[in-house]
Amino acid sequence: MRNRFRLTVQLLFTIVTNGYLYGFLNGKIYRGGLKYVCVPGLNCYSCPGAVAACPIGALQALLNQRGFQVPFAALGFFFVFGSVLGRFVCGWLCPFGLAQDLLHRIPLFKKRKRLPGHRVLKYGKYVVLVLLVCVGSMFLFGGFAKVPAFCKYLCPSGTLLGALPLLSANEALSGQAGGLFLWKLGILLAIVLLSVKVFRPFCQYLCPLGAIYGLFNRFSLVQIQWDQERCVGCGACEKACPVELSRREISRSPECIRCGKCADACPLECLRFTGRPGRRSAKSPSS
Repeated sequence: MRNRFRLTVQLLFTIVTNGYLYGFLNGKIYRGGLKYVCVPGLNCYSCPGAVAACPIGALQALLNQRGFQVPFAALGFFFVFGSVLGRFVCGWLCPFGLAQDLLHRIPLFKKRKRLPGHRVLKYGKYVVLVLLVCVGSMFLFGGFAKVPAFCKYLCPSGTLLGALPLLSANEALSGQAGGLFLWKLGILLAIVLLSVKVFRPFCQYLCPLGAIYGLFNRFSLVQIQWDQERCVGCGACEKACPVELSRREISRSPECIRCGKCADACPLECLRFTGRPGRRSAKSPSS
């Protein structure tokens, strides 16, 4: 039941934040006042339907300014949403997360929750955050002409929600597509195919926004609380978790997107959403 509700929230949030129909019809980007506001998920600024900006894009834009300036606005945004929601944003409010969820529902291939080498690969999103979003945006790939390295060279959300709709509706832009577009299209296709088999591969291994929000998971206001005293250790929550977290890791791990599947699976309702970070005893009678 909760999974259907989550899907409804994801769809509605995606429609509302990408509801500029004129842009889709004419291949033009909305440039009104709302574009100075960020939505919490990975929602491409260049999507012709987007009515607001992407926080990662905004962070790169601030880092691209001449001379180094601390991006207080972007850092404040991440602190507010991270401290309140953590990676709940990833599970409920991210358009590209929704796209991966829908792809994973396609009844092809034997499904996997993780890739081999997950223990190492999961740090890839932090590498992307540091090298592409931060260092890359400041000087690494652009030399003296700074560029938004993550958006330009990697972001599959930008290709799916921005480049493809714009190129299909704007002939002038489609004639300018070159090698860089083909590179990003290849990345998108690889992630699309992988998403059919593996649960949210981009979120787990490459998303810098998930890396940021994950740092707040242990302390954020929205949590999934585990009642250890009632838990009998049946393992239903761990089996239901799409990223294979143990019951001790649920909600607190940087990998938890708070989808709520664990809470739905628990027969004794030992797991529940709450609006406050809680303490857990060091030892469970059933562990």
